[in-house]
Amino acid sequence: MFDVVLYQPEIPPNTGNIIRLCANSGARLHLIRPLGFELEDRRLRRAGLDYHEWAEVEVHEDLPVYLRRNPSVRLFAFSTRGNTLYSEIRFAAGDALLFGPETRGLPTELLQEIEPGRRLRLPMRAQSRSLNLSNAVAVVLYEAWRQLDFSGGR
Repeated sequence: MFDVVLYQPEIPPNTGNIIRLCANSGARLHLIRPLGFELEDRRLRRAGLDYHEWAEVEVHEDLPVYLRRNPSVRLFAFSTRGNTLYSEIRFAAGDALLFGPETRGLPTELLQEIEPGRRLRLPMRAQSRSLNLSNAVAVVLYEAWRQLDFSGGR
């Protein structure tokens, strides 16, 4: 399926919602440290309800560790500074979808390491700053899964 990679997530309920999303879609969730919360945080647990046991969640010390463990992954970074609309991409099973922290997004230095065609954005109105992290992940993940005809779903 897909890897959802959260780079230094900060807000427990967002990550909890994404745990539930991953459990329901079959995506694997990768959290890149530092985290803005403890994995035992009650707000994280409440947002994820009882889906924690159904989700595959792995924590990595940094992004290079994740990439070394997943050397063949095709990484797409999502940012308001992205060059390409997410809807212009043909996703494939095994792709990794990278999202930044809620209050600051992905660092410029990290984005510059990713080829321009894989720096993606979601369309928004001109005066908007950003979407909620869990909403953005849901939009992208379901589009990617739709492109695979919801393989493994019902």
